[in-house]
Amino acid sequence: MKLIQNIAIPTGNILIGETTRGKLEFLSIGDYGQSVNLNQHKKVEHGPLQPLEEKWVITISTQYGCSMGCKFCDVPKVGPGRNASYQDMMGEIHGAMSLHPEVEYSERLNVHFARMGEPSWNPDVLGVAYALSDFSDFRVHPVVSTMMPRSNKHLEAFLGLWMHIKNEVFGGNAGLQMSINSTDAQERREMFNWNSMELEEIANLARRLPAPKGRKITLNFAVAGYKIDASYLAALFDPDHFIVKLTPMHKTNSALANGIQTVGDYTESYPYDQHEADLKAAGFEVLVFIASKEEDLGLITCGNAVLSGRLPEVPYTLTNL
Repeated sequence: MKLIQNIAIPTGNILIGETTRGKLEFLSIGDYGQSVNLNQHKKVEHGPLQPLEEKWVITISTQYGCSMGCKFCDVPKVGPGRNASYQDMMGEIHGAMSLHPEVEYSERLNVHFARMGEPSWNPDVLGVAYALSDFSDFRVHPVVSTMMPRSNKHLEAFLGLWMHIKNEVFGGNAGLQMSINSTDAQERREMFNWNSMELEEIANLARRLPAPKGRKITLNFAVAGYKIDASYLAALFDPDHFIVKLTPMHKTNSALANGIQTVGDYTESYPYDQHEADLKAAGFEVLVFIASKEEDLGLITCGNAVLSGRLPEVPYTLTNL
């Protein structure tokens, strides 16, 4: 892979790499730390980042574009989802790490399979995760985020293997996140363009997966006026095995065009407070992730893609390589 573009933003870098098959987009970013983003009943504003030796986040694309067609995501504008190869994905990781040769160790290197594409369509994701377990100079925490595509006949096999990687290869120090967003069937059908499994089907599949070691499986809800029935969710997903994460609906072009957004100031806690209380009352652990405007408008958040034709709406420096 050849790095062809580096967009420096307040929280890190958006990178574009080119292969013989096309362009891939990936991130190397810092983190404010849990004391800022998680469960803070105050406004989240941009500030100092943790040293990369403490936490480094690399988010890579598993596909060239995406075919899911979710109504809140700009990635489908890049093109249909064609799988990136093992070499492509390893190239993204090494390309991101090449920005900081001075960092020889990180206490937590998060590798998110979450920039462009639906990772469960790409079996090479599993091979990349195995390879990451050999990064002895870094404590790697790989995370797969999936929309649970209904037409993927190999989804259960993929997730079963991922849970083995999570539980046995990384000793629980890996993540699986399922994008849910609503407990209402029709809302989910519309937002996921009819391409995600029904919630009851997801729950049935999840019951057949190995129980998680370490971090629980994450049920992600991007809060945007959608229904979140905490009691119904708890009846489907065992709170002993699942944790709920509440996030803003990030301001992608597609989300705004379709009228999908978090009500109120999404950088403060109050849009999420009642949902958090209801979910905790139903027995769930709840993480409330609140992004700063610099994170959201810097396009590092879920659903964004510079390759879709958008540039950051925060100060940035673009370098062609």
